[in-house]
Amino acid sequence: MCLGNIQNVSYFCSKLAVMYGKEYEEIIILNRKIDELLSKYNAFKDETAELKKSNNVLSEAVHNKEKQIKELETKNERIKLTGALLGESGNAIEAKKKITELVREIDKCVALLNK
Repeated sequence: MCLGNIQNVSYFCSKLAVMYGKEYEEIIILNRKIDELLSKYNAFKDETAELKKSNNVLSEAVHNKEKQIKELETKNERIKLTGALLGESGNAIEAKKKITELVREIDKCVALLNK
C-alpha cells in the first residue's frame, strides 16, 4: 500500500519536472530521492525474505538435532541398563532402580485395567 503511494508520487514528480523544465529542479531531486528510497525498500524486502528462509532452515536443523539428542540419550540409557543387567558392577544399582520404576509403572497399568 505504501509502496504504491510512493510510486505515484514519483510518477507525479517526474511529470511535473517535464512540464515545467529547469524551474522545478527540486522536483527532480525529490524524484531521485524517492527512486533511491524505493530501491532501498526493495533491497531490504528481499533481504528480509532471505533471512526468513534461512531462519526456517536453521530452526528445522535445530529441531532435528534436538530429536537426535533425545534418541541418543535413550539409546545410552538402554546401553547402561543392559550393562547393569549383564553384571557390570558400576551400573547394578542404577539397573535395580530402573527395574523398580518399570515394575511400579506395570503395577499402575494393571490397576487401571482392573478398574
